[in-house]
Amino acid sequence: MSVIRGARQRARIEVTAAIKDEARRQLAAEGAARLSLRAVARELGMVSSALYRYFPSRDDLLTALIIDAYNALGEAAEAALAESKGVPPADRWRAVCQAVRRWALAHPHEYALIYGSPVPGYTAPRDTAAPAARVGRALLAVALDAQEDGELGEPADGPLPPGVRTDVERIAAELAADLPQPVIAGLTAAWSQLFGLVGFEVFGHFNNVVEARDEFFDHSCAALAHQVGLSSAHGTHGAHGRLLPRE
Repeated sequence: MSVIRGARQRARIEVTAAIKDEARRQLAAEGAARLSLRAVARELGMVSSALYRYFPSRDDLLTALIIDAYNALGEAAEAALAESKGVPPADRWRAVCQAVRRWALAHPHEYALIYGSPVPGYTAPRDTAAPAARVGRALLAVALDAQEDGELGEPADGPLPPGVRTDVERIAAELAADLPQPVIAGLTAAWSQLFGLVGFEVFGHFNNVVEARDEFFDHSCAALAHQVGLSSAHGTHGAHGRLLPRE
C-alpha cells in the first residue's frame, strides 16, 4: 500500500509542477490578470474538473505561483548572504542586492507577479507573508552581523518623527530589538528603495535614462548601505564616522 501511495504522491507532484509551468508560460504571454484554469487545463490536455483537484480556483493557483516566486527570490538573496560571509558589511549588502537584481532580470514575469501591478480581484492570503519577508530578513541579517562585529555605524539623519518612531518600535519588537531605531528606519527605507531600483529596470523605466545599468545599480546599493550605517571595509567607521557599541 505504501508503494501505491508513494507512486500517487510522485504523480501528484509531477502534475502540480506541470500545471505551474504552464501557468508561468501563460503569465509571460498574457499576464496574471488573464490567467485561466480552463486554458491551463486545455494546454495540458486535462479536463477542467481534473485540474480543480490540484487547484480549486484561479486564486489558489496564483497564490502557489506567488509563494514560489517569493521563495525563489528569497533563496537567491540568502545564498548571496551565506557566500559573502566574512567580507565587509557594505560588500555583503551589495551582494544580496545584486542577487535580487539578477533574479528579477532572469525572471521578469515572476517578478512582475510579486512586485508589479496588483491582479484585479485577487487578495494575497497570509501564506505569502513569510516568503515575501525573506529578502528583507537577509538585509536585516547583514546589519545584525555588522553590529555583532562592531562594524555598524549610526545613521545621522536627526530624530525620527513621532509616527515613524512608533512604526520603528513595532518593527524592532518583531524583528530586531537590539538594533538602534535610526538603523531600523534606514533598513526599512533601503529595502523599499532596492525594489524601486529593480522595478524601474525590469519594467523599462530606465530606458533612455540610465545606460550604465550595472554601475548605476552598484553605486545606488552602496548609497543604501551608507544610509543604513554599513561600513565599506573592515576596521573603518560606519556611515557617519561613529561606530555603535557591541551589545
